[in-house]
Amino acid sequence: MADITILKANGKSAGSHSVNPAIEAAAVPSHLLHRAVVTEEANKRQGTQSAKTRSEAKGGGRKPYKQKKTGNARQGTTRAPQFAHGGMALAVKPRDYTKGLNRKERRLAIIGAFNAKVSAGSVVLVDEISFAVPRTKDAAALLKALGLDGVKRVLVVLEKHDPIALKSFRNLPNVEVRTAPNREGLGEPFSTRDLVVAHKVVMSKGAMEQAERAWLKAEEASK
Repeated sequence: MADITILKANGKSAGSHSVNPAIEAAAVPSHLLHRAVVTEEANKRQGTQSAKTRSEAKGGGRKPYKQKKTGNARQGTTRAPQFAHGGMALAVKPRDYTKGLNRKERRLAIIGAFNAKVSAGSVVLVDEISFAVPRTKDAAALLKALGLDGVKRVLVVLEKHDPIALKSFRNLPNVEVRTAPNREGLGEPFSTRDLVVAHKVVMSKGAMEQAERAWLKAEEASK
């Protein structure tokens, strides 16, 4: 059973937390993490790109020169793809890039990503993440106390949507702030991709417990 040390805001130990055995023992197919990340990235795409075909390019209404006796290849319009300012061959048109991933796969993928971070020692638990007023200096001091001031990508997971904490972290270029799964639907819950791309994950103790409850509840519902 994996134990994660719980730290205070000053970096000192405040106990430990044992990852739930059911979560730690979850069987996650090796391909599922890749599918989950690809699906999330694809679903962010707007699919609004559009290039013009030769029939849509403006101009080129008449034949540029006569068919024969010019020494040139025969051309019907200067808006053909081989000409500058011509249309595009096989032009890209708006399309839907949405991919699907069912609930069970999505849950297993995020559990697999989380277990990988725990095994790598990349999860840092804090007894509480809160600030009296929005101040970037305080957020940077917290990360420094946790030994994360030089980490390139840090994922901070809050127990619930906290505008003060969000404003404190948002000016730090190497930090992304997410929330644990919640019924209220407030904030932006962390995803498989968030875990995969982060070098370190900072979670409040409450966020950790809340995420475990959500995953276990989903596990029971799927049986």
